[in-house]
Amino acid sequence: MFLLQAPQVRELEPFTSMPESFRRRARSDWADANRGGAVTDSFLEGPVFDDAGNLYVTDIPWGRIFRIDPQGAWTLVAEYDGEPNGMKFQDAGTLLITDYKNGLVRLDVATGRVTPYLERRNSERFKGVNDLVFDRAGNLYFTDQGQSGLHDPSGRLYRLRPNGQLDLLLANVPSPNGVALSPDERVLYLAVTRGNCVWRVPLLPDGSVAKVGQFFTSYGPSGPDGLAVDAEGRVLVANPGLGCVWVLNGRAEPVEVLRGAPGSSTTNLAFGGADGRTLYVTDSTHGRILRATLGVPGLALHGKP
Repeated sequence: MFLLQAPQVRELEPFTSMPESFRRRARSDWADANRGGAVTDSFLEGPVFDDAGNLYVTDIPWGRIFRIDPQGAWTLVAEYDGEPNGMKFQDAGTLLITDYKNGLVRLDVATGRVTPYLERRNSERFKGVNDLVFDRAGNLYFTDQGQSGLHDPSGRLYRLRPNGQLDLLLANVPSPNGVALSPDERVLYLAVTRGNCVWRVPLLPDGSVAKVGQFFTSYGPSGPDGLAVDAEGRVLVANPGLGCVWVLNGRAEPVEVLRGAPGSSTTNLAFGGADGRTLYVTDSTHGRILRATLGVPGLALHGKP
């Protein structure tokens, strides 16, 4: 990677860590398949903030959703038979979750009740849905990653319209993961983990996509995971294999690199704080939340109208 100007490198600071009382030191089906059978007491993903400044995260192997208050205290909101990953608020009281086992599910944050939302497509189960984002019109874009990779580039990107129509936009992705929209919503950014890159997906007025290209190329043992976009249109890329977050300008040049402590697994991102300028990062394998203050606030997220 050749850069005309070296990026600014800053350290991510610890915010909070999962209390020992919530850690489960046992094997799970998810860890057997995705962590080489290693005992995984938690694996955090899907950070998203509510209007009161509480941070919600998923714990994939144990089917749990946690709420973390602004002081860093943890509360278990729900536990169910699932493998939840990405989350976004549909409305102030309802989280929509991509669940590897169950497709799309909904969580009532007040009661902790989890219900199905979209389990199958044309009677066929999904490979294993991963992340999601709403646009202003209520269209939902979500990835179906499963175990796809360079050996099997069959991961998918879907759009679910407010009227229930499900569009298959891409079906040739080697491990589609995080998704984020540009400020004008004319471009969708797609993390392609096993391809170690981020794709740029133009969204055309007729609802189709065309001239999909590779926007950013990373390196290392595990490629891009979660994505976020700030108010200036910069793309932030969580890279767990490198333990860092790339902050990319419009030419996909890293202008900042936010580093976790050695061994960190920086998987996903959410902007929060009173002015929306604090970036919160899940350090999944350690059950921690890291953070850094940036000069630009995150782009506002949308739910279902």
